Amino acid sequence: MRVFLTGATGFVGSAIVTELLDAGHKVLGLARSDEAAKSLTAAGAEVHRGALDDLDSLRRGAAASDGVIHCAFIHDFSKMEAAGKTDKSALDAIGDVLAGSGRPFVSASPTAITFAPGRLATEEDPPDPRSAGAPRVASEQAAVALASRGVRASVVRLPLSVHGDGDHAFVPFFIGVAREKRVSAYVGEGLNRWPAVHRLDAAHLFRLALEKGSAGARYHAIGDEGVLVCDIAQAIGHGLNVPVVVKAPEEAEAHFGWLAHFASADMPVSGARTRQQLGWQPKQPSLILDLEKGRYFATYVMRA
Repeated sequence: MRVFLTGATGFVGSAIVTELLDAGHKVLGLARSDEAAKSLTAAGAEVHRGALDDLDSLRRGAAASDGVIHCAFIHDFSKMEAAGKTDKSALDAIGDVLAGSGRPFVSASPTAITFAPGRLATEEDPPDPRSAGAPRVASEQAAVALASRGVRASVVRLPLSVHGDGDHAFVPFFIGVAREKRVSAYVGEGLNRWPAVHRLDAAHLFRLALEKGSAGARYHAIGDEGVLVCDIAQAIGHGLNVPVVVKAPEEAEAHFGWLAHFASADMPVSGARTRQQLGWQPKQPSLILDLEKGRYFATYVMRA
């Protein structure tokens, strides 16, 4: 299968490239820069020049493919509403090309798009405008709706922490705060939970969804249903050789800044239905084991 992949040089996308090529597929990767194009060529993929806001380039890429995986997103937390609109426009452009073709289309979405306080979120939970992932609600709804337009469209939801070599998201942000403050902190009892998955396991799920996913399905890339935030803080403290401290809820914003919401959020997620339906079994290290390997702290080593 020739697969058009957006976000092909990103943290998750680059792992998907390798996963697809190793399985015998061909990859047509979206590249907006010379550097990205060189990276794709070196990985063995074909290069398709364009960008997420270049809708004509997206249409051409989709038209030249047997299937599409869309995992690009502009992760600018100061402009999430605008990023959501760009994503929706990109998804619509790709969907219009695939309509009526029966071809597979897999779109990435965050598990934070659900709103399930006090319980495990599941694949059956629809996107909710009250959730932390509200700016992406329209995109997920549009992706699922393509099933009624003759597209074998499905969604793969990614958890708060997608970890592994090259991670530059939430866990590294918290490591950065601990380095700056010289303490690793958690809020209250630290019993709130983060879902997590290794990037290589996530890439494998994207391939399975492409190959045999059901039209209109939502899949959860969940390796850890809910890692206690106090355990994450302990692992960071050990990795940086700094004390682990407790912050009261009213102190969270002053200590963590814009990360305060995530430091306090309890958002466990189940992937049981995904494992059952697609036969997906995570094989890579858990988040805590990944942190204990020490690679996350290579540039953050501190001494008391």
